[in-house]
Amino acid sequence: MIKEEKRFSSSTLFEGMTSIRAVLSSENAGARTIEKVLYDRAKEKTKAKELGYLRRISSERGFTVEAISSGGLDELAVGNTHGGILALCTERQFSAPSDADIRADGFYAMIEGIEDPYNFGYALRSLYAAGVDGILLSPRNWMSAAGVVCRASAGASELVPIYIAEVEDTIELFKSKGYKVVCADIENSVSLYEADLKKPVFLIVGGEKRGISRSVLNAADQIVRIDYGREFKASLSAASASTVLAFEVYRQNRR
Repeated sequence: MIKEEKRFSSSTLFEGMTSIRAVLSSENAGARTIEKVLYDRAKEKTKAKELGYLRRISSERGFTVEAISSGGLDELAVGNTHGGILALCTERQFSAPSDADIRADGFYAMIEGIEDPYNFGYALRSLYAAGVDGILLSPRNWMSAAGVVCRASAGASELVPIYIAEVEDTIELFKSKGYKVVCADIENSVSLYEADLKKPVFLIVGGEKRGISRSVLNAADQIVRIDYGREFKASLSAASASTVLAFEVYRQNRR
């Protein structure tokens, strides 16, 4: 399978130390574990610090650290920025959010309809950096391509709480908790910079091709648009829109 195709495949192969550290982080505790670390034997010296760290905790975490050839490593990897270290990991289990999972005064986001695992990961990275408390996904999402998503999100996909549920059920839950449901769209919208995005807020962002369904837009408390600095007919990528929206939520809620 060529690398272009591999990025769309289900995979629990994590590439590079940023992704591996995210799997090993306390935020990830119990969600996913490492079974085996593979490294390029030609980089034994240049990666001595990282390998020393992994060997020190390998017995505690229950994984092995093994050397393979450069060609063997490249054959396994999807990308070219793994730095000579890969980790084979377990599947991550996801559940629907419960009432107890939702903070009383939080910021949660749902991203729908993104067509590419890299853009999905970039959106997660921005949302996490902006302080989102949790991510909601529909059952049809890119978390099956976990290694690609983790690398694109700089580890954020393994650090942020993620829940799986149908969007209609999710909206009902958040409204019952007193959240304002905000969708990003054009029709019947107000400018993002004139909208009230004070917490608690549940933000829904759709992919640039399919957008958000009419039923979801009808259920929203507010629809916001991103104003452009010039005449431009194209839409932003979902990852770019997520970034702009998430940091406006952050700006309005800074203390």
